[in-house]
Amino acid sequence: MTQADTAVVIPAVNEGDRIAATVAAAAGLLGVDLVVVVDDGSTDRTGKVARAAGARVVRHSRNRGKAAAMETGAEAVRLLDEDRTPRHLLFLDADLGDTARAAAPLVEPVREGKADMTIAVFGTRVKLGGHGLVVRVSRDGIRRATGFEAAQPLNGQRCLTRAAFEAARPLAHGFGVETALTIDLLRKGFRVVEVEVEMSHRATGNDWRAQLHRARQLRDVALALASREPVVVENLGKLLPKR
Repeated sequence: MTQADTAVVIPAVNEGDRIAATVAAAAGLLGVDLVVVVDDGSTDRTGKVARAAGARVVRHSRNRGKAAAMETGAEAVRLLDEDRTPRHLLFLDADLGDTARAAAPLVEPVREGKADMTIAVFGTRVKLGGHGLVVRVSRDGIRRATGFEAAQPLNGQRCLTRAAFEAARPLAHGFGVETALTIDLLRKGFRVVEVEVEMSHRATGNDWRAQLHRARQLRDVALALASREPVVVENLGKLLPKR
């Protein structure tokens, strides 16, 4: 039997309709004995539904963003790991539903010591309605910074060792977290591997809310990249007043 060595962390905002299925599927993964849902200021029943489905739930009183939710979830796991070997951290999106059961291949390379972080590549693509611009910006930035060509650089389904996660802290703000994670860990010599999985989540639409979401995502990715570009950092240093 596989030893229980992995905790699932699920940042969630207003996902009351899908969170129960996601939690149930995640809890059924081989080697997973803990599912933590971080209710990031939801206004619906996300937290209550997740708890009823068997997850440990931590709630932010207000929405603090994805990166903050990831750090909160990882800290909850760390506190529960005080008297045991630290668990690997498997981050999953709240809207995966039943497809979260296909996340096992993300854990295997980490468990076997072949990778320090895995990134999911969805075998089944969903139409993302303009999302491609942000993907290109992230992919190009990661390539410039590290030489790594990421197929799906913004994919949030990732498994990390505890050591890799701690090496990447503090995480980049908001939606820049995935781009920054990849750059920071590669630069520090950690092994990053992409893994194809048959998972899917809700497609992004084209209404004003979706457009606003993409604008925020582009902003956060651009900020994460700017702070990691040597030329930008050098020039910013020249502009800042001397103390």
